[in-house]
Amino acid sequence: MHRDTDGAAPHISYVIAGSEATGGAGLQVDLRTFQQLGVYGVGTITCIVSFDPKADWAHRFVPVAPQVIADQIEAATSAHDLDVVKIGMLGTPETIAVVANALSAQTWRHIVVDPVLICKGQEPGAALDTDNGLRTEILPLATVVTPNLFEARTLAGMETIENADDLKEAARRIADLGPRYVVVKGGMDLPGDDAVDIVYDGSEFTELRSPKIGDQRVAGAGCTFAAAITAELARGTDVLDAVRVAKEFTRAGITASIATRAPQPSIGLAGSLS
Repeated sequence: MHRDTDGAAPHISYVIAGSEATGGAGLQVDLRTFQQLGVYGVGTITCIVSFDPKADWAHRFVPVAPQVIADQIEAATSAHDLDVVKIGMLGTPETIAVVANALSAQTWRHIVVDPVLICKGQEPGAALDTDNGLRTEILPLATVVTPNLFEARTLAGMETIENADDLKEAARRIADLGPRYVVVKGGMDLPGDDAVDIVYDGSEFTELRSPKIGDQRVAGAGCTFAAAITAELARGTDVLDAVRVAKEFTRAGITASIATRAPQPSIGLAGSLS
């Protein structure tokens, strides 16, 4: 572990998430984001996601054995004083159970949940079980949850989300599942020229807007956003300001997106905002 120039140990962020083989999302993006925001990153791998270039870049999803996940968490939490964690892709009910048990075993200052509900390499039944596990075992533990439109519709039980009022309704419903803050991301799929995010703290809504960049989704944007919130919370930033920094940071990364041979460009190096 490096130390800051004044000799103090750096802030530490922990992430429990999947590995994505192209580097465009998942744990790779999370650790890169932590580093860019001046935070030391520690990671536990829950699954391995790759793409098959011989089959139109279809997803391949391989879960890590639950005991191996538990062993990684034991090592990370024993080696470091960890109190801020991001939860990314879990992927199976068994993984959710292991992670929920580990989270409940100690006190966390902040738990940020990026509620990845499905990988395209999973069977629909497994995805439903994962949805239910996230609802009941993970979301009640969260300080902040950051669903995109698809995830928000699923978690909120809404057929459509078409405007800012719908985003607020989704946030209200998701807050009933237990998280203290809900950040619903409008992204590219919400009609209009702006990327609209709604932050709900259980009583008040804050609307964040910025012009959309292009018309194509960028791989890793959601991971970057949640990881940036996590890094800022580790540095002592309050939740709303952490979300503001994360939105600016992610926007810079989208602007600098990297072309790949995979179906979507990957988020680029956003640069440090610290």
